[in-house]
Amino acid sequence: MAQSYVHLERPTHLEFEYARRVAAVAAVVAPPGAPIRALHLGGGALTLPRYLAATRPGSTQVVIERDGALCDAVARILPLPAGADIRITVGEARQTVEAGVDGPFDLVIADAYRGAQLPQSLATVEFADRARALLAEGGLYALNVTDLPGLAFSRIQAATLRAVFGDVCVVGQPGMLRGRRFGNVVLAASARPGGLPVSRLAGALRGTEADRGRLVHGTELDGFVAGARPLRDATAGTEAARSPGPLRRP
Repeated sequence: MAQSYVHLERPTHLEFEYARRVAAVAAVVAPPGAPIRALHLGGGALTLPRYLAATRPGSTQVVIERDGALCDAVARILPLPAGADIRITVGEARQTVEAGVDGPFDLVIADAYRGAQLPQSLATVEFADRARALLAEGGLYALNVTDLPGLAFSRIQAATLRAVFGDVCVVGQPGMLRGRRFGNVVLAASARPGGLPVSRLAGALRGTEADRGRLVHGTELDGFVAGARPLRDATAGTEAARSPGPLRRP
């Protein structure tokens, strides 16, 4: 699975649609250009940390990435820009968070994958509660999920975040949200009721490069969830609750 795209000379270029949607969430956590504290659960080739370092100079960032060999390869082939305050910890995201991560953070991004699947340890109410505890006042949580037509897993994740956070929205490509194809959905959440700057986020989405992200919030999100139940640690092992991989042709 292609999972990262880095342009060393243009760190603000985000090739993947989902990365542009996460960047739109990052755009509304603080005034433009202001430094933030960010936690990345899953690092890949460090596309989003590079983007934040370029757009918000002075930001302090922590990356938790489980694949140490990948980290070594990225450091060798795609070195970080000089002066970027990005600290990388090798480890499983949930285990590392539970062992203790120095917060709080203005932005927590969960984008950790094994192949094309979100680890179930990051998909439950219990983990969402830990993520919420890491947020500073006014901070935002962004979760990237992949899903199949029907969006069953995205609906479960929306219900899961709603069980913990005061305000939640879903962002995706319109055709994806109509359940027509496999792809990515980004969920954003604030600990406070009404804490998501929905109008500003919609504006940031309209301004993203070559994107048509659609935001689902409020009563429209009620319909999107459509009776889906939050995922908990005790039920995360069931097949129906698993993050789906892409459809494979026979």
